[in-house]
Amino acid sequence: MFSKLDEVEARFESLTARMGDPDIASNPKRYAEIAREQAGLAETVETWRTHKATAEELESAKELLGDPDAEMREMARAEVDELQTRLTALKSQLQLLLLPKDPNDEKNILLEIRAGTGGDEASLFAGNLLRMYTRYAEGLRFKVELTSASETEVGGYKEVIALISGKGVYARLKFESGVHRVQRVPDTETQGRIHTSACTVAVLPEAEEVEVQLTDADVRVDVFRASGPGGQSVNTTDSAVRLTHIPSGLVVTCQDEKSQHKNKAKAMKVLAARLLQSEKAKADKEQSDTRRAMVGSGDRSERIRTYNYPQNRVTDHRINCTLYKLDTIMEGAGLGEMIDACTAFFNAELLKGSD
Repeated sequence: MFSKLDEVEARFESLTARMGDPDIASNPKRYAEIAREQAGLAETVETWRTHKATAEELESAKELLGDPDAEMREMARAEVDELQTRLTALKSQLQLLLLPKDPNDEKNILLEIRAGTGGDEASLFAGNLLRMYTRYAEGLRFKVELTSASETEVGGYKEVIALISGKGVYARLKFESGVHRVQRVPDTETQGRIHTSACTVAVLPEAEEVEVQLTDADVRVDVFRASGPGGQSVNTTDSAVRLTHIPSGLVVTCQDEKSQHKNKAKAMKVLAARLLQSEKAKADKEQSDTRRAMVGSGDRSERIRTYNYPQNRVTDHRINCTLYKLDTIMEGAGLGEMIDACTAFFNAELLKGSD
């Protein structure tokens, strides 16, 4: 591992030097590529240098363990213990930093939430999940933009899609894909019985233009009047847009904006992301099978997480983690603790695989 870290540091220094080359500095595209790679190595190099400095401090402290002064030896022993603990933590951090980077980690995402089994209660829970993720994202200063929404008459969603943008959005939310199950007493339940409903959540990295080529000939554009719950018209102009990708048959509809141009732009983003996901699924069937298994069909039995309102409990079944703070999690404030636990678990699994 340490020889690999030396190689990373040498590469970092080489890239830093090249950024000062006038020929590269005069080529914005090339400079941006080098700067991006250099920035991607910065945290690893900084941690590695801290590790080396800490190791040197530890050796110096160990030399003092043989000092004739008893008080000095005691101070040295305390310092050795502290430095060894710090060195162990730094080594663990470096192991994680050396893991292969997910190329999508820095990308924006399309968050898709769909009501599964449970009827109106499932649609209401879809709205609860959207609110939870929106508040969590805004707490991290991510931007949340509603892209598409199919509302129900009770105030929930059959389906809702949001674009969440910011630094490292996918890395934070990629483990949220799957079936989310809710157990609670609906407002319409007169006998106090707990009902179980479910929603599916899919987290898709936003496609970059260079990754998906969309030509005008491949996309049919239809415009129509936007409609609300029950089908009533909500505006008098043909501002809603439906895109059909002719080669694949994919259809995307957007009516969130009053402007036809904005609706088309949003719909194109969703279509590009879905096409990218489709292409990646073809290229890596195993990954596709895993994703489908995570998201499931929306059935109550296929769940990654359960939200139990009577017990104020949230359980993530993949990592056997239970938190009795459903109220704060649904407000977005407590969701980070669950996400951090998932990230730590799956990183540990990656480390096992790299041994």
